[in-house]
Amino acid sequence: MPHVSRRAAVTALPAGAATLAGAGLLGAGSPAAAAYPAILKPTPADRFVDFGTNAEMRWDSVDPRRYLTRQGRLFVRNHTSTPVIDRGSWRLRVFGDGLATARPATDPLTLSWRDLRRLPRTTVLSVHECTGNGRSFFGTQQATPAPGTQWTLGAVGTVAWEGVRLRDLFAELGIAEDAVSVQATGLDPSYVSGGVDYGPVRRPFPVSKALRDAVLAWGANGDDLLPDHGYPLRLVLPGWVGIASIKWLGSLEVSRSVLTSPWNTKWYRMTGPSYAADEAPLTVNPVRSAWELSAGARLRAGRSHTLTGRAWSGAAPIAKVQVSTDGGETWERAELRDETRAVAATGAVRGHGWTRFSHTWDRPRRGAHVLMARATDADGRRQPLTSPYNDQGYFFDAVVRHPVTVR
Repeated sequence: MPHVSRRAAVTALPAGAATLAGAGLLGAGSPAAAAYPAILKPTPADRFVDFGTNAEMRWDSVDPRRYLTRQGRLFVRNHTSTPVIDRGSWRLRVFGDGLATARPATDPLTLSWRDLRRLPRTTVLSVHECTGNGRSFFGTQQATPAPGTQWTLGAVGTVAWEGVRLRDLFAELGIAEDAVSVQATGLDPSYVSGGVDYGPVRRPFPVSKALRDAVLAWGANGDDLLPDHGYPLRLVLPGWVGIASIKWLGSLEVSRSVLTSPWNTKWYRMTGPSYAADEAPLTVNPVRSAWELSAGARLRAGRSHTLTGRAWSGAAPIAKVQVSTDGGETWERAELRDETRAVAATGAVRGHGWTRFSHTWDRPRRGAHVLMARATDADGRRQPLTSPYNDQGYFFDAVVRHPVTVR
């Protein structure tokens, strides 16, 4: 069992130097959050599309031979900026009336990184994806543009997360039998929009998910987390929307009542003419697929081309991918790559990643063509041809029309 100190928590402070120092950020005299770069890792134009606070992986930069997404290539989704955190002084605060012995926020249990490392370790394979992945296609493909970062399909990656199961931590700390909700809060600077300070990013999830497969991750693909991806510790909820996997984890509140935050009441739920006012917050990601090819790519005529791509689902492994090279007039079954060896090489003991697929296009005729890929997962969920509009542009899961030219 890890050593759990009983020292009082640092009380919440406004964004700025005091908050950063109190949360374990480097330097008591650190400048305000606005002084930190939004993204710390390199995001060169040949690998990323730069959106300022966010950066999208370019599919034409993906190596078809590599299964996992290296952190250096993984998309970045920040609400504000990436904090710089000292792992030695960082602490995870755990509190709430859902603990076996209730603890107020002013007197939490606190755990260091070394405390967590004493617990049984695990590696979980998971597709990590932004909820707005594909948002741009609401406008470019369905003529119903939605606000927000105009991702194509590069806000996704497959990662082998290393850390401790949340259920193992809860087994050590003890939670109440009637606990129902956990709220994870990050150490990022407060998010301000429209003159309203919403505080740091935080989002609740059911205790049932916590006990099933949630992970407190300190590593990715055999390396420590990069700052942009949550160093020193992040929550990972496999298969769920990316916003649920809180980065720079600072606290967990365990409650006997259902918790809420702006990130599951105001945002990250379906709103708009096709949806009821009481739609549940978004959880499991849909089925999607993408070609490892730039939009508008030019291919040589008179030869065969082996086209590759990846398909993924938040609910289950991919069972089938169909492809079309004529804009959906005809469909063929793509070849799915044998993932057994690739997955085994990750050392993951559970979870699932994406599936690579390939299709040989034999001597296509000259001219403009539209490639399409349609995936079906093992739960029977299949990509539709259109995606119902919602006014925040979430969950675009329709088959994407991918233009190419043969010359």
